[in-house]
Amino acid sequence: MQLDMTIVDAFTDTVFKGNSAAVIVLDKWIDDTLMQSIAMQNKLSETAFLVRQPVQSAEADNTTNRPTPSYHIRWFSPLQEVDFCGHATLASAYLLFDTDPSLSQVQFYAKAVGVLTLTKRADGKIQMDFPNQKPERITSLPQALIEGLSIKPVEVYQNQKAYFVVYEQPSDVLNVKQDTQVLAKLAPYGVAVTCQTQNEDSDNEPDLKYDFISRYFSSAIGGEDPVTGSIHTALAPLWAEKLGKDTLLAYQASSRGGELECEVQGDRVLIAGHAVRYLSGTIEI
Repeated sequence: MQLDMTIVDAFTDTVFKGNSAAVIVLDKWIDDTLMQSIAMQNKLSETAFLVRQPVQSAEADNTTNRPTPSYHIRWFSPLQEVDFCGHATLASAYLLFDTDPSLSQVQFYAKAVGVLTLTKRADGKIQMDFPNQKPERITSLPQALIEGLSIKPVEVYQNQKAYFVVYEQPSDVLNVKQDTQVLAKLAPYGVAVTCQTQNEDSDNEPDLKYDFISRYFSSAIGGEDPVTGSIHTALAPLWAEKLGKDTLLAYQASSRGGELECEVQGDRVLIAGHAVRYLSGTIEI
């Protein structure tokens, strides 16, 4: 069996930056074990698999009045299937828009997050409509969280996916070191570290055009994730409340780095970014 596969760098317009995801569009679902094996072989933070769903007559693209293509989407890290992944969703939409330039909107469905609408904007960015997953502040901290980070948290928040550690200075975010084995004890929760950039007291990165920066240590991939769209469905509403603004520009400060445009709209969070194709090929199964 041959399967077409595309690797896309998401949340960047430059190859070798952002976060890479593999995308495979299927005619029908293949065995879960096979999808996991492909993701393990790829060794990317996520591999997305898509199967097109029957067209719903009530759904139409606002720009072209064509029926909006709808796909069931699933995401696999090298270790396990995950219930929500933002950058691989962006990569998947990029591939569909690039394959059919007349498209301006697609929809994805995933059990954990429902229907996701993705729109190709005039500026070239792809905008994703996600559920708001704002975290709540906690005061009783797991010991593994305290011991797993080299810099002590100032505040900690939590949602269904991760712990969110707030620091005083962006330099703390940039310099903090993780103990992967200790943080693994928090699974299935990951750990995001974050700070507003206005506190920066030096001329070093990050650029002050950003409202906040972050890094994310993922239990699903067993290390640092380059750029994490799903985590920004929590970071954006957290910083929107702290900064008193609903539109924010974020930077995930991994070694590859990525830029995310965020807008909080009630129970939804819009996240937009660029993407660029790195590789197209065929895999043999």
